[in-house]
Amino acid sequence: MAQKVTKAVIAAAGFGTRFLPQTKAMPKEMLPLIDKPIIQYAVEDLVAAGVKDIIIVGSSSKRAIEDHFDVPNEDLLVNIRAGGPKKAHYIQEMEDLANMANFIYVRQKGPYGNATPIANAAHLIGDEPFIFVYADDLVVSEPNTFTQMVDLYNRLGGSIATCMRVKTEKEFERYGIFAGNEIEDGILKITGSIEKPGKDKAPSDYAHVSSYLFEPSVLKYIESGLKNLPAGDEFYVVNSLVAPMLADGHNFFGCVMENSRRYDTGDKLEYLMTVVEFALRHKDLGPAFREHVEKLLKES
Repeated sequence: MAQKVTKAVIAAAGFGTRFLPQTKAMPKEMLPLIDKPIIQYAVEDLVAAGVKDIIIVGSSSKRAIEDHFDVPNEDLLVNIRAGGPKKAHYIQEMEDLANMANFIYVRQKGPYGNATPIANAAHLIGDEPFIFVYADDLVVSEPNTFTQMVDLYNRLGGSIATCMRVKTEKEFERYGIFAGNEIEDGILKITGSIEKPGKDKAPSDYAHVSSYLFEPSVLKYIESGLKNLPAGDEFYVVNSLVAPMLADGHNFFGCVMENSRRYDTGDKLEYLMTVVEFALRHKDLGPAFREHVEKLLKES
């Protein structure tokens, strides 16, 4: 029986330079989608999937993330209480947010690359499977992405990489594409990967996006990956961890999430489109917002 997945690592150390000057003082993971920061959507889905311990690997500029998932301070509580019964529900909502998981914060250090957060959190993971998430890469699905990943891990018995199918030449030039054998519709048993190959050279139409669920065996490859990293190279998950795991015979599956939609909120245009889409779907704000947008389109 597979070990229960109760831990997750969220990579949140990026500077968000594409959003400057907004991200000079605010972490990009704290940019709002209606009334929640981007990172909260990932945290809520992780908790719903059974995760208890969430390790957020950040930097000195990410204190706002720690404050967000902490209990509300007394000044804020006094202000809310002064608002009377109509604002009282905010207190419970913020306390629930702080208590939904055990939050652990680690400062990122080491070589540049998307595998470094895993290396920084390794001592807290132990001999357990874990989910690895990029905080600004949001996938909305039903059931939620992490629940689907855990179910697939329990059924397939190997590490999981979330994927989407790509079609256009631009997409094949934008993403890393997995090679392998499709064992079921939407599930690829991975044998390798090619970074941004173009459509003609792509080994499949499975592009990796967003997150991984790793078997604990991945941690054994961190030390060797860092030791063998050529000078000046970046410490990448696929090159330094996934590739040697595959070479040693570990099972790795690329899986397309059911009923899913990906939002790359690290891109300014896609972030704006995400905000609009979330607003249109909002149960309370959606109708009035749609009316406003339609009015603007008619006037333009």
